[in-house]
Amino acid sequence: MAVTDINDDNFVAETNSGVTITDFWATWCGPCRMQSPVVETVSEKMDNVKFTKMDVDENPATAQEFGIMAIPTLLVKKDGEVVERLTGFTPAHQLEAILAKHVG
Repeated sequence: MAVTDINDDNFVAETNSGVTITDFWATWCGPCRMQSPVVETVSEKMDNVKFTKMDVDENPATAQEFGIMAIPTLLVKKDGEVVERLTGFTPAHQLEAILAKHVG
């Protein structure tokens, strides 16, 4: 499954049902450039999770609403409620294990 770019306007609609993960990132962020391929790889393995990403520079309202002070931050939601928050680089095996706890 591909990773969908989302924004302040559609964040709630895109992440309010099922298990979703949003990768908060910015183009200038080195660790974000390391995290992005990991998120892409995990998205190909987990069809039961919706993978999204949001550029914090272009969409500051959502980042502010969730108190995102450092990037990359991965926000995992289940049926619209935040269930996990990961700040800094998260390796694939750890990300898969965390997401597996919330599906099914």
